Amino acid sequence: MKRNPERPAAAAKASTASAGAVERPRVELAGLRRRLASMLYESMLLLGVLALTFLVPYLMLGVGLQIAPPGWFAWLHIFAVLGAYFVWYWRRHGQTLAMQTWRLKLVDAADGRSLPLGRCWLRYALCWPSVLLFGVGLLWALIDRDRQFLHDRLAGSCIVLLPPAAKG
Repeated sequence: MKRNPERPAAAAKASTASAGAVERPRVELAGLRRRLASMLYESMLLLGVLALTFLVPYLMLGVGLQIAPPGWFAWLHIFAVLGAYFVWYWRRHGQTLAMQTWRLKLVDAADGRSLPLGRCWLRYALCWPSVLLFGVGLLWALIDRDRQFLHDRLAGSCIVLLPPAAKG
């Protein structure tokens, strides 16, 4: 059975089911510590992704050529590679590898469905200033009513905690 998460605001309220009605599964917003731990784990995984994307072309061109792209091109390369990684995973599963480990899923804040492609790219683009401007977008979670990051708030997305997998 596929899980259909409720809206985050509605998920915080107790659900009431009438007699004979099937109760929808509840989801909860993921906690700040869990999301930050997932980000730390993700950064370690991304070092490997970036190492491969820089190392493979370097080895194919030959170590002795000493060709170095300009700095802006290297940043554009990093932006594109990481964007492809994040957007592909968010669209395919709603989860990156680290999010799978921490049982987190990215969903639309309004209806709990997967984000469309354009909103995935928007969230990705908003993550950069959120993190690089002294983490202001992450610190936003300390004052946000739902403890959401600023880039999630602006993109209309949220990260929910999935229930533990059934053992068996």
